[in-house]
Amino acid sequence: MADVDIRVLSVGTALPGPPVDNAALAARFGMDRLWQEWIDLFIGTRFRHLALDLETGAIRCSLADLATTAGATALARAGITAGEIDLVVLSTATPDALMPATVNVVADRLGINEVSTIQLQAGCSGAVQGLDVARKLLLSGAHRTALVLGGEMLARFYDLSIDLAKLPPEQLVNYVLFGDGAGAAVLTSNPAPGACSLVSTLTRLEGLGRAPGATLEWFGPGERGERVAATEDYKAIEEHVPVMAARTVTELLDGLGWRPDELDYLLPPQLSGVMSARITDHLGLPEAHVVSCVDEIGNNGNGLVYFQLERALPRLAPGDRAVGVSIESSKWIRSGFALERR
Repeated sequence: MADVDIRVLSVGTALPGPPVDNAALAARFGMDRLWQEWIDLFIGTRFRHLALDLETGAIRCSLADLATTAGATALARAGITAGEIDLVVLSTATPDALMPATVNVVADRLGINEVSTIQLQAGCSGAVQGLDVARKLLLSGAHRTALVLGGEMLARFYDLSIDLAKLPPEQLVNYVLFGDGAGAAVLTSNPAPGACSLVSTLTRLEGLGRAPGATLEWFGPGERGERVAATEDYKAIEEHVPVMAARTVTELLDGLGWRPDELDYLLPPQLSGVMSARITDHLGLPEAHVVSCVDEIGNNGNGLVYFQLERALPRLAPGDRAVGVSIESSKWIRSGFALERR
């Protein structure tokens, strides 16, 4: 099946609620102007979308809600019916429940049944892991058309009663980096003239002997105690992610026999506005057009790759090539993919 071409027919995305800017976030938590300036200068993320109503504390939607909307949009854009899907893959770090799996709830809502479903528990690299799993299964001939989804519902970890001024940086940063959202793509091994080809995917665990750079906890009744739900070692991320991203790009290009100057588009890791720009500079691909959106929508983890793809695919002309990179700091996973409009 080596000569089979896996094509991306469409992408759909979904965001909850209106964008929340840094001024609104600072006002809600009673922080001063210096805090807002710190976000602008060191984080570089201007907006995020939250499923949480900051005034009332009410959760407005679930991950299944967002993924269903994104999936329905992707199916409609591809001109594909639910009955034509024979594989559904969803990646997330924040499923709605441990059981039932969110992927099955989404499939049910979309009218997809009697198919293989897979849910991957993963951080930011999960979006590429989902594309990787789907691509390999399509290449095997076991399936023909897949709906691949990813997203996060991080609003549930917001504590609106907390005094942010008393938080250490590894906890404070989570209140400004992240947002909610979901995306979806339709992949197929069927002929699809003009569609963009997903020519390569890779994921590599590099966490041997290295402390996690991010944690996200699940708690049962009576279990939490003094444990913190989410932490982020931003300094370790600043140190390791650019290097891991560069290795990923090199491995993708070498595997395909592409030269760096033949790359038309780059979809860099999307931790924050500042970090994405720093990583892009480190990669040294000045001729590649950069597709980045984290400064506009916040870091919604497994959803971000789909938001980048939604922006990139319409721009790729025949013969254009693109590489995307996603790095997960929880146990240091690097992942990437390559696209070509053939």
